Amino acid sequence: MFIFHEKVKKIDMGEGIVRQDFADGDNLNVLHWNIQDGGEVKMHSHSQEQFGLVIKGGFDMVIAGQKKILKAGDAYIVPANVQHSFIAIGETEAIDVFTPRKEDFPWKE
Repeated sequence: MFIFHEKVKKIDMGEGIVRQDFADGDNLNVLHWNIQDGGEVKMHSHSQEQFGLVIKGGFDMVIAGQKKILKAGDAYIVPANVQHSFIAIGETEAIDVFTPRKEDFPWKE
């Protein structure tokens, strides 16, 4: 299967956050995010493990009470059921991989 960026539907999640669902498998999904400067995802947790890679911009991110500044090229891993949040620094792009597959997002679609 091939997936072309320009053909993947953009979903406005509100709060300056746009999501594209690049791959939906039985056990994982891959998302591409475009987030405006200052876009925020408040503290939350979920039952999936999450791996993320910052492509452009950065995050002021908190995982399990530990705060770090991430920039393009940096990555993060959030274990299942661990509290985490972020605020975008500059216009930010990131890729997230969730396993098992994540379907419940805390924003409107």
